[in-house]
Amino acid sequence: MSFVEDLWKSVFEPGTNPTLIRATHVSFVMLVLSLSWMIYTTGSIHFINLLIISLLLWASVTWFVSEIQKEKLKSNEELQKEYGEDGKEPKKDI
Repeated sequence: MSFVEDLWKSVFEPGTNPTLIRATHVSFVMLVLSLSWMIYTTGSIHFINLLIISLLLWASVTWFVSEIQKEKLKSNEELQKEYGEDGKEPKKDI
């Protein structure tokens, strides 16, 4: 499959996958390069501020994705076993 097809399919899947993460990082790299070029050519403080904001956003998105990947997604059956039929309290194994 091509990268674009993988990216399109990842939109409809829960969680994150390598294609979506790669696309996110490539987008941020292109944004940082564009802003760096604008800072080099114009020297505007506005572009410096935008670069700082985009770097902080990239760092927080990267952190959030790593936290999501630490958690294992549970299936409906696993959740039903854990919380019971009513879904209110976790079942306790005695």
